[in-house]
Amino acid sequence: MVEEQITNGKRIAQLLSSELDGRDDGVLEPVAVTNADADVEPTVDGERAYDVELDADGETTRLARVFVHEDRARVEFEVGQDRAAEEAKAVELRTRPKASQPPRTLLFVESGAEVKRATDVVQAVVRGEFD
Repeated sequence: MVEEQITNGKRIAQLLSSELDGRDDGVLEPVAVTNADADVEPTVDGERAYDVELDADGETTRLARVFVHEDRARVEFEVGQDRAAEEAKAVELRTRPKASQPPRTLLFVESGAEVKRATDVVQAVVRGEFD
């Protein structure tokens, strides 16, 4: 039996969105996928697909933006950058810092199989926002 690995950036981003949005329990309950571009198409440089926001105590904070490439999804963490990098290392996902103002941590999700681990990274960032 041959297992097909999902390596289409748009599909990976869709899977991640499904894991993050609409939870009604646990750490991800206050997380929402917002500003989604249903017509987004992958590009070499990456096109923004959606934002990931945290609604806590009546305040909304954008945690990250998700971009689609032809062969992966990229999550740009705007808050909790160090925590995102630490958790990504722990779950063996590739990251790198982005030298921008403010700085960001880039998380690369290169297959559908990595989506659950990417969700773990988002959960760690959310926990950090409540510490």
